[in-house]
Amino acid sequence: MTPTNAPLPPKDTAITYILWFFLGLFGIHHFYMGKIGRGILWLLTGGLFFIGWLVDLFTIPSQVRAVNARRAVGMR
Repeated sequence: MTPTNAPLPPKDTAITYILWFFLGLFGIHHFYMGKIGRGILWLLTGGLFFIGWLVDLFTIPSQVRAVNARRAVGMR
């Protein structure tokens, strides 16, 4: 049993890019990072009509860093 304030394991940038490449228009990479609301938005709009999918190409590293920083202090 793990304590509730234990840091969560970090997300991997390479896995996020793989998910983005193959399933990014469906928002699967956002679900992987724990961004459920954004994942649903991508799922319903086809990656914000392809533009958001393309923007993610350049912003995934910073998104993963932000998610990992929150996870390191125990936030989801």
